[in-house]
Amino acid sequence: MQIRIIGVGRVREKYLKDGIGDYCARIMPYVRVELREVDEEKIPPRMSEREKEEILSREGSRVLAAAAGCSIRVVCAVEGEPWSSEELAANLKKWEVLGCSRIAFIIGGPLGLPDTVTAAATHTLSFSRMTFPHQLARLILLEQIYRSCRINRGESYHR
Repeated sequence: MQIRIIGVGRVREKYLKDGIGDYCARIMPYVRVELREVDEEKIPPRMSEREKEEILSREGSRVLAAAAGCSIRVVCAVEGEPWSSEELAANLKKWEVLGCSRIAFIIGGPLGLPDTVTAAATHTLSFSRMTFPHQLARLILLEQIYRSCRINRGESYHR
């Protein structure tokens, strides 16, 4: 199974890069994980609704191109369905059994994601009712994927 994490914009903070690298290394024995960063549009200080839609549209096109070839596309958004760690693990196992070898998790940028990306998703996942910075969301997702791999193998995980 290959898990592709698609994020709008680059991770800039060293502590996030370090954490992301650590969890990618932990996940490697279980599944292949690929991180794809798509370019983030420059956001003007005073933006009209039309400009926002145009920015989202351009970012959305790049996200959809990065998700090409993935049979499962999970959009991460606050309005999504809240899954427990066990439910994420069960879904990953189910998709693997069904032969869904490429799974994309999609994380938007500061403005979120356009409706075109959400409509193309097979699932919408919420980490919490709280909103997290889009760069931090990548680290949270990787930790949960690692936890799911451990759950599916019957291995303990306490930290």
